[in-house]
Formats: sequence, structure tokens, C-alpha cells
Amino acid sequence: MADPSRTAVVTGAGRGLGAAAAVELHRRGHRVALLDLDGESARRVADTLDPDGRTAIGIAVDVRDERAVQVACDEARDRLGEPDVLVNNAARTVSRSVWDIELDEWDDVLATNLRSVLVTTRRLAPGMRERGWGRIVNMASLAGQQGGLVAGAHYASSKAGILVLTKIFARELASTGVTVNAVAPAAIRGPVMDGMDPEQLDRALAAIPVGRFGTAEEVAGLVAYLCGEQAGYLTGTTVDVNGGLFMR
Repeated sequence: MADPSRTAVVTGAGRGLGAAAAVELHRRGHRVALLDLDGESARRVADTLDPDGRTAIGIAVDVRDERAVQVACDEARDRLGEPDVLVNNAARTVSRSVWDIELDEWDDVLATNLRSVLVTTRRLAPGMRERGWGRIVNMASLAGQQGGLVAGAHYASSKAGILVLTKIFARELASTGVTVNAVAPAAIRGPVMDGMDPEQLDRALAAIPVGRFGTAEEVAGLVAYLCGEQAGYLTGTTVDVNGGLFMR
């Protein structure tokens, strides 16, 4: 079990991988603040964990807005305690040819997926550093390692940026008891697949060595491990969870 004094902040936690990570962290004993642009979705997930709001709360926040992130993080601290765990999961996925991406859309995806990691980490990591313990997990993607497979070039570029930013923060914080790692999922059954053509899904499935899609719960288990006490010797790394699609 996690130290019951630990508070975790999870962005993009209203559904999908973010919600699964928040649920698993709560199951392991953390108090959890679920942040999402869709505040109602975040609050619904939080209510399933603790309807009284003592150990789980949902907060509406636009992670593109630095001031809004600051306010949300302060609310999490005031209601649940100083955050020692941060999961940067918020992301926007747009499937579009690199030739057709409008620059405003490019900027918006990069702000949602990459700049938010910088903003939230710089908001919460100093407190972790001062207390001598912290865990930060950034959600990357196979797309950030090989280029966009389903999502667009802006999504893939943002995820590649997360891999580098993870290493930079990991090096900065390594001597302070704070670890920073990335998780790179692929072929995970979730909301993104819901709108895909069945034939496209069949082709994707045929390429996966283990012969099936992954689950959000499997990714959440990995995230929770990286947020735990036993992961103190892992930092600056990217852990793949993709059924063997990318081996190294």
C-alpha cells in the first residue's frame, strides 16, 4: 500500500488512461485529484472512488492555461494535502495528414500535450524537491518514438517532446528523491479506438505480437508502480507497453 499521506494529481483523468491511473492509485491508498477539461467527467470518476470527497476529487481545468493549472493544483493541495505524485496524462489526439494541419491546431495540440507537462511539473516538483520525495510520470506514446501511426504529426511531435522533457526533469531532480519517468503505450483499447473502422482495427490487431490489444488497467498498473516506493531507482526512463509492437 502507498503511504496514506501521499496525494496524487492526475491530468486528463476524466476517462481513458487517466481515469484508469487515478482509480489504480486510489486503490493503492493514495488520495487523488482528478483534473480534466471536462470537470463533470472528472467528478463522476472521483465520486465512484469517494462520494464524500475526502480521498478523491474532480477538478475542471484547461491545462493549456497556466493560471488555471496553478489554481487547480492549489485546490488539490488545500483539499487533499501536498501532492507528491503527478501523472501528466492530458492530451488531445487529432488524426490528420501533416499537409493538412492548420498552425492553430498544431499550437493547440502542442500546448495541451507538451506545454502542460512543463507547466504542471514546474508547479508541483519544487514542493516534492523540498520534501525530499516525489514521483512524476509522463504519458508518452509509441507515436513519439516512431512517428504518428494513427494520430497526426502534431500529436507524435508532442509525445516525442515529452520523452526529452522527461529526461531533463529527471536529471534536474535525481539527487532530491524525486523521480521522473515516461510511459509509452500503444495499441491500448480505449476511446480513440471507438471511432476507428473495424477493418483498420483488424489490421492493427494482426501486427501485435501478443495477439491482442492492451487494456487501460494494464497501463495503470505500470503507472502506479512507477509512482510507488519501490521505483526509487528508476528515473529518466521510458517504459514501453505495446504488446511487442516496438522492441528494443
